[in-house]
Amino acid sequence: MSIFRKLSILFLISLILMAIIGSWMDSINAKRIDNLVKEKYIKIVDNIFENIENKTKVNEIIEANKLKTIEKYSFNSNIIYERNYTFGKIKILKETFDDEFIIYINYLDEEYFLKTPDEENLNDKTILNILISLDIIALILIFLYILKLLSPLKVITKKITSFSNGDFTSRTNINSKDEIGLLSKTFDNMANNLENQIKTKEELLRDIGHELRTPITKGKFAVEKIDDEGQKELLQKIFIDLETLTNELIELEKLNSNELEKTTFESETLIIEALDKLYIDDESKIDLVLDDNFKINGDLYYLTKAVKNLIDNALKYSTKLPVIIEVKQNSIIIKNQGEKLSQEIEYYLKPFTQESTARNGFGLGLSIVKKVIDKHKYKLNYNYAQGYNIFQIDFK
Repeated sequence: MSIFRKLSILFLISLILMAIIGSWMDSINAKRIDNLVKEKYIKIVDNIFENIENKTKVNEIIEANKLKTIEKYSFNSNIIYERNYTFGKIKILKETFDDEFIIYINYLDEEYFLKTPDEENLNDKTILNILISLDIIALILIFLYILKLLSPLKVITKKITSFSNGDFTSRTNINSKDEIGLLSKTFDNMANNLENQIKTKEELLRDIGHELRTPITKGKFAVEKIDDEGQKELLQKIFIDLETLTNELIELEKLNSNELEKTTFESETLIIEALDKLYIDDESKIDLVLDDNFKINGDLYYLTKAVKNLIDNALKYSTKLPVIIEVKQNSIIIKNQGEKLSQEIEYYLKPFTQESTARNGFGLGLSIVKKVIDKHKYKLNYNYAQGYNIFQIDFK
């Protein structure tokens, strides 16, 4: 769960608790006001009732307590106090939404409906509601401010993810003076150093690859002049291996630095291109099963290189031919009979990893395959079943 989601949940919990506390305090305050009103107006009502036959005195009491006489009132409000007398009764009612109190007095055939806003208690309640509202507003503003403070973390996370996926030019460029700004600056400095190191390494590999081509070519010509066939064959093999390694180093460097030139083509085209580059002298070495000729969007050159390397490895390390190539359900599967790999597949996907001298290892081949597949955002899977090493490229 992201830190922003955690903060949002904490904010919602705080807001709900604040609303509950506000409602609870409002309820307590309402009960307090009701009790105060009862105490205050019971005395007034008793005084009115004692002087009910003296109209002048009753009017003086009403005026002194700032009560207003109103027309006949419908009893839909909450009754907070009620008392019956021998010749009449009194009621104190509360308007729920208006915070006003109605005094009803009945004596024989006479009725009084008196209305009063309880200003003092109403002001207390208003102040309490304002304070709670301000508290909630302050909570919301603090939450928004915290989100603003932490928003650069999203940028940093996005840039770090982009950098880890191979975009070595990715920078945060956050110039704040707080800890987040320091984190951003530290990452940018680290990214600059890593980018420079990677560029230096790539340039070194490219230069080594190009520089080796000339002496290798000269060496191959020199080998032709050797009369000893045994030595000649050995040296030829050495130079061929050196040339292959040099080409793979250059290929690896190109893959790191070049952008993909994507087009749409059929899976059958990819298989044919890969097989053409292997120059297989005996077609019986390959068993091709084409169940689904699906469309692929990618760089045909590099994907051909990847599939060719997988087929080449399968041919080299197969204990029994043919190598099986299956094309189905947006996948290309390459299977060969042979021994199970002694290490996890991740080990062989690293450059220059080798099995044992008996098997000669996979060199750079699988490393190039992995880089090509990852750059296309496809998936390379491996498993061993029923005596077969199975490599599968998923193009979904």
